[in-house]
Amino acid sequence: MNNMEFILSALRTHRRFGRGLLASLAMVALAFSGVLAAAGTSQAATQEPCDIYAADGTPCVAAHSTTRALFAAYNGALYQVERSSDSTFKDIGVLSAGGAANAATQDSFCAGTTCTITRIYDQTGDGNTLLYQGPGGTGGDDTAATATSEAVTVDGTKAYSLFINPGNSYWVDGSAVPTGSSPEGEYMVTSGTHVNNGCCFDYGNTETTHTAGGAGAMDAINFGTECWFGGCSGTGPWVQADLEAGLFSGGSTSWNPSQVAQTSHFVTAMLKNNGTTAMALKGANAQSGSLTTLYSGALPSGYDPMVKQGAIILGSGGDCCQTNTNKSEGTFYEGAMVKGYPSDATDAAVQANIAAAGYATPPTGELHAVGAGKCLDVNGMSTTAGTQMQIWSCNGGANQIWTHTASNQLTVYSGSSLMCLDASGQGTTNGTKAIIWSCNGQTNQQWTLNANGTVTGVQSGLCLDVSGGGSTDGTLVQLWTCNGQSNQQWSLG
Repeated sequence: MNNMEFILSALRTHRRFGRGLLASLAMVALAFSGVLAAAGTSQAATQEPCDIYAADGTPCVAAHSTTRALFAAYNGALYQVERSSDSTFKDIGVLSAGGAANAATQDSFCAGTTCTITRIYDQTGDGNTLLYQGPGGTGGDDTAATATSEAVTVDGTKAYSLFINPGNSYWVDGSAVPTGSSPEGEYMVTSGTHVNNGCCFDYGNTETTHTAGGAGAMDAINFGTECWFGGCSGTGPWVQADLEAGLFSGGSTSWNPSQVAQTSHFVTAMLKNNGTTAMALKGANAQSGSLTTLYSGALPSGYDPMVKQGAIILGSGGDCCQTNTNKSEGTFYEGAMVKGYPSDATDAAVQANIAAAGYATPPTGELHAVGAGKCLDVNGMSTTAGTQMQIWSCNGGANQIWTHTASNQLTVYSGSSLMCLDASGQGTTNGTKAIIWSCNGQTNQQWTLNANGTVTGVQSGLCLDVSGGGSTDGTLVQLWTCNGQSNQQWSLG
């Protein structure tokens, strides 16, 4: 293994290194590829994707995320939510410069009602903030996506994705975005578990007119199961290039026999296009591992040179959504567009940074009362605050599916019905009722899942307890001094 291979191998190791060391390795890797400035140039101690691109001379001209900062120094808002109960807005920022989203701010603001994501802020300062393509946004037929459809963790911290369903999409008339045949690179982190074959889940360069502009007018990453040219191998989803009037790569063996499906929950998708002769597509599991080159070669016939228009799309094709409604679905966590054609070493360093960010799904499933052989259950599917918990025969219903969040909450249901397991009245004495209540971030709604099988309240230190050691359906659940008995043993999943 040579020096460069060793460095990139280290970079790809998921969450093994501290972020400062990881950033330093990334810079050394770029130095070996010849893309750093002259020796002695000062560099930031910590780097995020757009810092890595800048070191390659391919600066970000747009950077969007609902989960984290894409610059080490970024300390502004990531996105905006609108609350349905009173139509007020709230910006959701980061916990610290270069850090993860402050999801607790959203949870507090949206408690007891629904929220939508109305804009995704551009972190570059170029003003490329995305607005939804509908009334109140950029105009058109689409609507804003629900803000609470999917919670994930990044660096161990709770965050929310932009969960696009048919009829949701975002757009901005770009500033400083490459146009015509200028070279460009893009990446996004998406999901292989929330896709369809509707046109078109895109992120990238699109028409300024919202209408199809002909071959080469777009230069966007597409992720979906569309098989544009036929003869596809498998069912996808695939990383593709939407260049307008064609989705290239895909699973079509007649156009690209090297393409493979990307089915992991978190997927890194990359596209770079020099605008005149060549493009490349890459994909990877965004949680670990290295990039796979899915296509590297000539631009399709009729697309050389490109004629990009310089607007930015997210969640739809370029001719949506002034006269029609977007039909695609997909998930967006983060992404950026850069000026220039990034090197392969830079692509690898960005993937390593994404993997080190620690994207994960919170533990979710039935919370089994081990001693009783039953499940923690919300009586009658109730969503009424104050309903006391019970045990019931496990049935996989929504009232028995719990998620242990990065904030140590145990949540049940979702969206506007989201509720938290709660120590009634902030009680800290034996017999305190375990109830559901609107999530509020207080310590009586925080729970530790211990290695010995107990679930303890952060505020009280008491154990979640099946009353009287009962095992019949309807036995109530309370808090009690931990005693090691089987009626205080629980298992999530």
